[in-house]
Amino acid sequence: MERILLMVLKSIFQLPYWLILLNKYKKHPEKFSDQKKYAFLHNVTVKANKRGRVTLTCTGTENLPKETGYVLYGNHQGLFDALLLLETHDKPFATVSKIEIQNIPFLRDVFTILGSKFIVREDVRQSIKILNEVTEEVKQGKNYLIFPEGTRSKNGNQIQEFKGGSFKCAMNAKCPIVPLAILDSYKVFDTHSTKKVGVQIHYLKPLDYDDYKNMKSNDIAHYVEAAIRQKISESE
Repeated sequence: MERILLMVLKSIFQLPYWLILLNKYKKHPEKFSDQKKYAFLHNVTVKANKRGRVTLTCTGTENLPKETGYVLYGNHQGLFDALLLLETHDKPFATVSKIEIQNIPFLRDVFTILGSKFIVREDVRQSIKILNEVTEEVKQGKNYLIFPEGTRSKNGNQIQEFKGGSFKCAMNAKCPIVPLAILDSYKVFDTHSTKKVGVQIHYLKPLDYDDYKNMKSNDIAHYVEAAIRQKISESE
């Protein structure tokens, strides 16, 4: 909370302008290109992170597919994760997030502008419907970010078991899967401090469809989880 207040206070003169644009993009998304909306969110995020004393270390951007229409799968540490990608990922993407995000001002609007999908975790039928929608949008060239743990880690950089079902949308879309390792993101908002904090994000070598077409969803989940665990272990 302290760091959020620091970000707000240091952006106090720009905040009204940002909120006006945010509201405009949210109300009339069809009037603006995804690139224009994403460029705005990227610009805001870069400034907010700098003013919040957050330093990012990013590697592996060369691993990102040149063509759009892929799914990023990463470990989940907290609310800052998506903002971390907004600064380091150069192409528009949407997220699959829990419905509770819609109760958080500002973040709710950011995720809406990104074109994100919101899942009710207790509603299996609704979750399947959302993942089917993601499949179709990825086929059309949209990028998505999914956290296959299903919830954020409560133990720092330790990750939980990846769920195989979350990989089925990528399998059905026959698209590249990009593993994503996140370290120390939880420190940004979960610690009661405004001291400088370093966060790492690593885009790992993607799996093309030919690499995983003969694998089951649980096998893919285990493979991606192992790759991320190894990268976290090497980077701590």
